[in-house]
Amino acid sequence: MILLNNSHKLLALYKSLARSIPESLKVYGSVYHINHGNPFNMEVLVDSWPEYQMVIIRPQKQEMTDDMDSYTNVYRMFSKEPQKSEEVLKNCEIVNWKQRLQIQGFQESLGEGIRVATFSKSVTVEHSRALLLVTEDILKLNASSKSKLGSWAETGHPDDEFESETPNFKYAQLDVSYSGLVNDNWKRGKNERSLHYIKRCIEDLPAACMLGPEGVPVSWVTMDPSCEVGMAYSMEKYRRTGNMARVMVRYMKYLRQKNIPFYISVLEENEDSRRFVGQFGFFEASCEWHQWTCYPQNLVPF
Repeated sequence: MILLNNSHKLLALYKSLARSIPESLKVYGSVYHINHGNPFNMEVLVDSWPEYQMVIIRPQKQEMTDDMDSYTNVYRMFSKEPQKSEEVLKNCEIVNWKQRLQIQGFQESLGEGIRVATFSKSVTVEHSRALLLVTEDILKLNASSKSKLGSWAETGHPDDEFESETPNFKYAQLDVSYSGLVNDNWKRGKNERSLHYIKRCIEDLPAACMLGPEGVPVSWVTMDPSCEVGMAYSMEKYRRTGNMARVMVRYMKYLRQKNIPFYISVLEENEDSRRFVGQFGFFEASCEWHQWTCYPQNLVPF
């Protein structure tokens, strides 16, 4: 695998990945952040250049110092020939199989190669899946093969009624001082490693909230290093009041103005969330969200 660290090559890769959306969207979003300051210190590996079949995004070595930190030890993959992923994962020193880690992508067919590779390394793997929800404008990138998202602002979006200010409530950027609040209410959080990860997301990536009467966030939404929008939550007292809808409309408008790609994943059985995001133009993509959580034998959870 070749380390791609030239800015011109990374921009060329970004444009090329647009042609494979939505399957490439996890990697596409990661390359976006790498090209805009690389706040999470990620690096890009390709099997060949300029013609490539596989792209892997991983943290730089200095980031992966905690063998138990699966929030940081994340590999994001896209392949034009997913069935060949086994060769790369087994024969190259690409993945540190001695750590607890996650592999993410939007191609279910990557799974077979991952399972074979993990078996050969005596690593336990758990597979989870969810629906990938996108908006029409992200799919237009595939049709146009353009990396600039200038057309996004011209696409339709929800009625402006969601944007009207409500007395005692104020839309704002989510401040890092509320990382603990987000962590305490995140299903995958509630621990010190997740708190550290959330702080980085809020500090370095777009995050928004609605401040309530006491000046404390009552609804919020964040973004991850691959441009996935998530951790969305409303305090129980303020649910079904329209606050989250107002946050989403303003947040999406900001992302479009800044030409930042975005998408959402939702569990298939979570019909309420699917209905909620549907009103903002999200619909099911032709592929799904996949995650393979890998545990070395000495780090398998009980």
